Amino acid sequence: MAYKTVFGSLDNFTKGRIDIINDDPKHYVFSNLFEVAKKSKPWEKVAVGINQEYVLEAIRAEGQSGWYSCDHDETVICMDGDIEINFVKLDNPVAAPGKSGSVSINGEPVGKKMGRVVLQQGHQALLPKGSAYCFTAKKTGVLLQQTILGDLTKQRWSQICLS
Repeated sequence: MAYKTVFGSLDNFTKGRIDIINDDPKHYVFSNLFEVAKKSKPWEKVAVGINQEYVLEAIRAEGQSGWYSCDHDETVICMDGDIEINFVKLDNPVAAPGKSGSVSINGEPVGKKMGRVVLQQGHQALLPKGSAYCFTAKKTGVLLQQTILGDLTKQRWSQICLS
């Protein structure tokens, strides 16, 4: 059997499905990160996967985000578009020690500029503990962020999950 890889995008995705072999379909749910991002506000972090305290967030990347920081490392994967990330090494941590998930920074972060990363589809970047980061998307795209469940994570399971 031949397989063909098809990359989804915000403007062109196929709603998925699951094939249950020997189980009850009620044991499974799934969502489509492109569909979730399409219905989200810019830079809203909507949970599309969760495992204990760890969460995957679908993010509609549009324009420029505010600044964020975190008390633990996070990662982000560009699923669609071209997204630039600017980094600042904070003089003083913004996130309280032990605080889970991303936190918003009011205004410009104080610290030394660390540089930038430009992501395209499939590229991944580390969002290191103790830094601040800001995203910029010239055209609307989609990010998938791995973090720990926090105050900015929106959980809309009843709206986004199919079973």
